[in-house]
Amino acid sequence: MAQAATAKSSWKGQHIALMILGFILFWPLGLAMLAYIIWGEEMREMFQDMKSRLKSHTDGACCGTKSYKGGFAKTGNVAFDDYRKAEMERLEEERRKLEAEKAEFEDFLVELRRVKDQEEFDRFMKNRHNQQSASTASKSEQEEAKSDA
Repeated sequence: MAQAATAKSSWKGQHIALMILGFILFWPLGLAMLAYIIWGEEMREMFQDMKSRLKSHTDGACCGTKSYKGGFAKTGNVAFDDYRKAEMERLEEERRKLEAEKAEFEDFLVELRRVKDQEEFDRFMKNRHNQQSASTASKSEQEEAKSDA
Protein backbone atom coordinates (compact mmCIF):
# COMPACT_ATOMS: atom_id res chain seq x y z
CA MET A 1 0.00 0.00 0.00
CA ALA A 2 2.94 2.32 0.66
CA GLN A 3 4.16 1.85 -2.90
CA ALA A 4 0.77 2.75 -4.33
CA ALA A 5 0.67 5.91 -2.28
CA THR A 6 4.13 7.07 -3.32
CA ALA A 7 3.91 6.05 -6.99
CA LYS A 8 3.12 8.88 -9.36
CA SER A 9 0.18 8.44 -11.61
CA SER A 10 1.05 8.97 -15.27
CA TRP A 11 -2.62 8.99 -16.26
CA LYS A 12 -2.89 12.72 -16.68
CA GLY A 13 -5.47 14.40 -18.88
CA GLN A 14 -2.95 15.65 -21.41
CA HIS A 15 -1.36 12.20 -21.71
CA ILE A 16 -4.72 10.59 -22.33
CA ALA A 17 -5.63 13.26 -24.90
CA LEU A 18 -2.30 12.71 -26.71
CA MET A 19 -2.85 8.95 -26.65
CA ILE A 20 -6.35 9.28 -28.17
CA LEU A 21 -5.09 11.75 -30.76
CA GLY A 22 -2.23 9.38 -31.56
CA PHE A 23 -4.66 6.49 -32.12
CA ILE A 24 -6.81 8.70 -34.37
CA LEU A 25 -3.91 9.99 -36.50
CA PHE A 26 -1.65 6.94 -36.66
CA TRP A 27 -2.24 3.97 -34.38
CA PRO A 28 1.47 3.29 -33.53
CA LEU A 29 1.69 6.79 -32.05
CA GLY A 30 -1.21 6.04 -29.74
CA LEU A 31 0.36 2.73 -28.80
CA ALA A 32 3.68 4.44 -28.07
CA MET A 33 1.92 6.99 -25.87
CA LEU A 34 0.12 4.20 -23.99
CA ALA A 35 3.47 2.46 -23.40
CA TYR A 36 4.93 5.75 -22.13
CA ILE A 37 2.01 6.23 -19.74
CA ILE A 38 2.34 2.71 -18.36
CA TRP A 39 6.12 2.17 -18.33
CA GLY A 40 7.60 5.64 -18.78
CA GLU A 41 9.13 6.11 -15.34
CA GLU A 42 10.35 2.51 -15.14
CA MET A 43 11.99 2.81 -18.56
CA ARG A 44 13.72 6.03 -17.54
CA GLU A 45 15.11 4.32 -14.43
CA MET A 46 16.21 1.29 -16.47
CA PHE A 47 18.10 3.51 -18.96
CA GLN A 48 19.72 5.43 -16.10
CA ASP A 49 20.85 2.13 -14.57
CA MET A 50 22.24 0.89 -17.90
CA LYS A 51 24.05 4.19 -18.39
CA SER A 52 25.67 4.02 -14.95
CA ARG A 53 26.72 0.39 -15.50
CA LEU A 54 28.30 1.25 -18.84
CA LYS A 55 30.11 4.19 -17.28
CA SER A 56 31.47 2.02 -14.48
CA HIS A 57 32.75 -0.51 -17.04
CA THR A 58 34.55 2.14 -19.08
CA ASP A 59 36.02 3.85 -16.01
CA GLY A 60 38.10 0.78 -15.22
CA ALA A 61 40.29 1.37 -18.27
CA CYS A 62 42.66 -1.46 -19.01
CA CYS A 63 45.91 -1.21 -20.95
CA GLY A 64 44.32 -1.37 -24.42
CA THR A 65 41.67 1.28 -23.94
CA LYS A 66 42.17 4.96 -24.43
CA SER A 67 42.21 7.20 -21.44
CA TYR A 68 40.44 10.54 -21.28
CA LYS A 69 43.74 12.36 -21.93
CA GLY A 70 43.74 11.22 -25.57
CA GLY A 71 46.58 8.70 -25.21
CA PHE A 72 46.69 5.15 -24.02
CA ALA A 73 46.54 4.27 -20.35
CA LYS A 74 49.92 3.43 -18.80
CA THR A 75 50.62 -0.24 -18.20
CA GLY A 76 53.19 0.25 -15.47
CA ASN A 77 55.97 -1.22 -17.61
CA VAL A 78 58.09 1.72 -18.77
CA ALA A 79 59.87 -0.25 -21.51
CA PHE A 80 56.60 -1.43 -23.02
CA ASP A 81 55.07 2.04 -22.78
CA ASP A 82 58.08 3.52 -24.62
CA TYR A 83 57.88 0.80 -27.27
CA ARG A 84 54.17 1.39 -27.76
CA LYS A 85 54.70 5.16 -28.03
CA ALA A 86 57.45 4.69 -30.65
CA GLU A 87 55.28 2.28 -32.66
CA MET A 88 52.30 4.64 -32.54
CA GLU A 89 54.50 7.49 -33.82
CA ARG A 90 55.84 5.24 -36.60
CA LEU A 91 52.30 4.26 -37.60
CA GLU A 92 51.21 7.90 -37.56
CA GLU A 93 54.11 8.77 -39.88
CA GLU A 94 53.06 5.93 -42.22
CA ARG A 95 49.49 7.24 -42.18
CA ARG A 96 50.71 10.72 -43.13
CA LYS A 97 52.75 9.26 -46.01
CA LEU A 98 49.75 7.33 -47.25
CA GLU A 99 47.57 10.44 -47.07
CA ALA A 100 50.17 12.36 -49.13
CA GLU A 101 50.29 9.57 -51.73
CA LYS A 102 46.50 9.52 -51.87
CA ALA A 103 46.43 13.27 -52.49
CA GLU A 104 49.04 12.92 -55.26
CA PHE A 105 47.04 10.13 -56.89
CA GLU A 106 43.84 12.20 -56.74
CA ASP A 107 45.70 15.07 -58.43
CA PHE A 108 46.92 12.64 -61.08
CA LEU A 109 43.34 11.45 -61.70
CA VAL A 110 42.11 15.02 -62.02
CA GLU A 111 44.82 15.77 -64.58
CA LEU A 112 44.08 12.52 -66.42
CA ARG A 113 40.38 13.44 -66.63
CA ARG A 114 41.29 16.92 -67.87
CA VAL A 115 43.52 15.51 -70.63
CA LYS A 116 40.86 12.99 -71.66
CA ASP A 117 38.19 15.70 -71.74
CA GLN A 118 40.48 17.94 -73.82
CA GLU A 119 41.10 15.10 -76.32
CA GLU A 120 37.36 14.42 -76.60
CA PHE A 121 36.65 18.11 -77.09
CA ASP A 122 39.35 18.44 -79.77
CA ARG A 123 37.95 15.39 -81.58
CA PHE A 124 34.44 16.88 -81.40
CA MET A 125 35.64 20.21 -82.78
CA LYS A 126 37.56 18.47 -85.60
CA ASN A 127 34.48 16.39 -86.54
CA ARG A 128 32.30 19.46 -86.39
CA HIS A 129 34.72 21.42 -88.58
CA ASN A 130 34.84 18.53 -91.08
CA GLN A 131 31.04 18.35 -91.16
CA GLN A 132 30.73 22.09 -91.70
CA SER A 133 33.29 22.10 -94.49
CA ALA A 134 31.59 19.08 -96.08
CA SER A 135 28.19 20.76 -95.89
CA THR A 136 29.53 24.00 -97.40
CA ALA A 137 31.21 21.97 -100.19
CA SER A 138 27.95 20.13 -100.91
CA LYS A 139 26.06 23.44 -100.97
CA SER A 140 28.52 24.91 -103.44
CA GLU A 141 28.22 21.76 -105.61
CA GLN A 142 24.43 22.07 -105.53
CA GLU A 143 24.65 25.74 -106.53
CA GLU A 144 26.98 24.88 -109.43
CA ALA A 145 24.59 22.16 -110.54
CA LYS A 146 21.69 24.64 -110.50
CA SER A 147 23.64 27.22 -112.45
CA ASP A 148 24.63 24.65 -115.13
CA ALA A 149 21.02 23.63 -115.62
